[in-house]
Amino acid sequence: MISSPSLELVRGGFERRVSSYEQGAALQRSVAWRLAHHCCSLPLLEGPCADLGSGTGLLSRAIAQQRPELDLLRLDACPALLSQEGAAALAMAATPPASLIWDLNQGLPPELQQASLLASSFALHWLNHPVEQMEHWCQELRPDGWLALALPTAGSFPQWRQAAARAGVACTALPLPEASALVAAAEQHLDLHRAERLRFSQHAESGLSFLRRMRDLGAGASPSPPLRPGEWRRLEAHWPSQPGLGGGGKLLRWEMLLLLGRKPPP
Repeated sequence: MISSPSLELVRGGFERRVSSYEQGAALQRSVAWRLAHHCCSLPLLEGPCADLGSGTGLLSRAIAQQRPELDLLRLDACPALLSQEGAAALAMAATPPASLIWDLNQGLPPELQQASLLASSFALHWLNHPVEQMEHWCQELRPDGWLALALPTAGSFPQWRQAAARAGVACTALPLPEASALVAAAEQHLDLHRAERLRFSQHAESGLSFLRRMRDLGAGASPSPPLRPGEWRRLEAHWPSQPGLGGGGKLLRWEMLLLLGRKPPP
């Protein structure tokens, strides 16, 4: 069973970095835009629509730009992230989006019963029991309702895991759900229109710079104890090199699952 960091640890990490989150969230922004593109022509019936784990609103804003008439309720357990989007709206003399502080580990709030669209990007993997939570989301959809989902999965970070194994230290990467388990569970509830495994690579001068980027985003929470300084040095020494890469000689690869499904009528 996947062990997840506590809500307090996750929330605290993002709260400390909220002001600089979007500046470094290039991958998150790219994935949100891609997922929003798949939502822009969905045939939605009457019912609530929501961005689950919305953070600063990267996905919500991407959907709004491509489908302006669609109004999504933003849910997140971190008030600082939600207020960041509200402050941005006020700065542009716009109406702040509807939002709700909510711990998604507790399921979905009553406001989202019989939902027409549940969308989520870079959020499900932070929850306890992500596969079971996703199934709950599927069950809360109305007939002909849609689930649009993107998250990193267990095929991510092979270079980090390889370096940790060679260095004889723990890999402190956040445990991620298996893409195959998520797809199999979704197929029990939805007609899947898309289930893609996407791979993204990032380059840097050192392996530890990847981990600093995650920390600077607030995304460094892990259920594993932190490494000691000597262990960090051994991890860096064993990080595989990729000669000739633009932007640096080290590589970190992400595996992302993009899933789009419709709940069939009874």
